[in-house]
Amino acid sequence: MQKFRLKLMPNTKNHSISLVSFGIFLIWLFHLSGLVGILIGYADWFIPKTPLNLLLSGIIFVLAFPILRFKTGLLFLGFALIGMAVEWIGVHSGLLFGSYAYGENLGPKIYGVPALIGLNWALLGFASGAVASRLVQGRILRTVIAAGLMTLLDLAIEPLAPVFDFWEFEGGVAPWTNYLSWFLVACGMQYLYQRWKPENGYLISLHLLSAQAVFFVVLKLTDFL
Repeated sequence: MQKFRLKLMPNTKNHSISLVSFGIFLIWLFHLSGLVGILIGYADWFIPKTPLNLLLSGIIFVLAFPILRFKTGLLFLGFALIGMAVEWIGVHSGLLFGSYAYGENLGPKIYGVPALIGLNWALLGFASGAVASRLVQGRILRTVIAAGLMTLLDLAIEPLAPVFDFWEFEGGVAPWTNYLSWFLVACGMQYLYQRWKPENGYLISLHLLSAQAVFFVVLKLTDFL
């Protein structure tokens, strides 16, 4: 009975490698399927499926990281709420990121902000924090590197966001304040991450960030439109 209970405990040591591997496989499957589908002319079918892809990736990440302890789950939820809050401020005031509005391909909205955008902030926050924690030593350096990773991914997404009807800035181009605010908000999140020290889901985090980067960078480089 004791052995059976230990297998169910959501910690890194007893976490199943097969679940992490399967999660990595699914994340790459989702992103590469979408990438290939868009490149061969099925963008109108794949792009509207973005909310489903994000939701499934989130579920996989939560299970494989794992984000099942109360403390870790509370931090993940906090990241999602921070993300929703700053996006609400941004959409309704033009502060922080500049003047922009969300389109229709990120799913249902709450007061102008897609409900899943908070999940995206939480995923990027945890994934970047886990990768930075493996790469460098020192809380401050880890915070800066992780925030930089989040900002770089935003930089990769921005050129395609209007094309995908994710969001669009006034004038069609994201201002420099968007990236500065992204970095500063990300620094705040990463400071909390390094203080709380969640379980280290390095592998699933590395692959999630890599899959998203490959998806958007390849589409931009191939100029698929």
